[in-house]
Amino acid sequence: MIENALLEVDNLKKYFPIYKGIFRKKVGDVKAVDNISFYIKEGETLGLVGESGCGKSTTGRTILRLLDANEGKVYYKGKDVLNASKDEMMKLRREMQIVFQDPYSSLNPRMTVSQIVGESLVEHGLYKKGKKLDDYITEVIVSCGLAKYHLNRYPHEFSGGQRQRIGVARALALNPSFIVADEPVSALDVSIQSQIINLLTDLQKDRGLSYLFISHDLGVVKYISHRVGVMYLGSLVEMANKKDLFNDPKHPYTQALLSAIPVPNPKTKIKRIILEGDIPSPANPPSGCKFHTRCIYAKDICKEEIPEFRNLGGEHFVACHFAK
Repeated sequence: MIENALLEVDNLKKYFPIYKGIFRKKVGDVKAVDNISFYIKEGETLGLVGESGCGKSTTGRTILRLLDANEGKVYYKGKDVLNASKDEMMKLRREMQIVFQDPYSSLNPRMTVSQIVGESLVEHGLYKKGKKLDDYITEVIVSCGLAKYHLNRYPHEFSGGQRQRIGVARALALNPSFIVADEPVSALDVSIQSQIINLLTDLQKDRGLSYLFISHDLGVVKYISHRVGVMYLGSLVEMANKKDLFNDPKHPYTQALLSAIPVPNPKTKIKRIILEGDIPSPANPPSGCKFHTRCIYAKDICKEEIPEFRNLGGEHFVACHFAK
């Protein structure tokens, strides 16, 4: 166990079976999350970045048991999440919540804001329908930047940013300690993105929240995160505190991602690192280092041996044979 760790993930795997033929014979697996380990401390935000399809969202959903893991362990405050009973998991749901990527499809169009935010409170037996529940719901939505008159409106009556605020309010209603923010601003305009990011930051300061912040926008991750993990094809290739990762990236894939960040100065010249070739299929990943098919530094050892996810010092972890 890691000291002061709120959440620990140990060798987590999530595979999706592939079936073919009339008799639906299993012919393989899509290795969406392939043996990853990390931790999140109390009051900390861990950013998780990578290309689309690398397994970021699947990681978040598997941690919360919205998807069943194939192997591995997840500990929340020392409690084994993946082997928790139904009653134990019900209690954990109050402390572990999620904000989904799409602020529209994640909200029931037939329910008002009051019903959406209050549903979990009634289900967990924290409140009964009445004035106390209504007052608490009002308090929660106001803290998320909405107004009391929004309570009886439906999701289609709001803008994208307001709908995401409803999603945040729903997650906060149970007063959790840990929230998986699954690309919460990717579907929003840039100006609205900053409002939601600032809201999440303020709520973290006020409530001591911990986040697993999943995104492919490195600019947003740099702003909100304390530490950053980089995923490629279901595996973690690098993890470090924000300053070390952005100033001194060790893995070739991380270096390529950071070189793609636009700089708001037309006079600044950036040496872009262009990755050649397509991303391999997670159903048939390359042997050895999964990145060797696109890496300009690849040697024979990269094709044969899986690199160890090792600590280079100062909790800067890298999975690369040649990282120094």
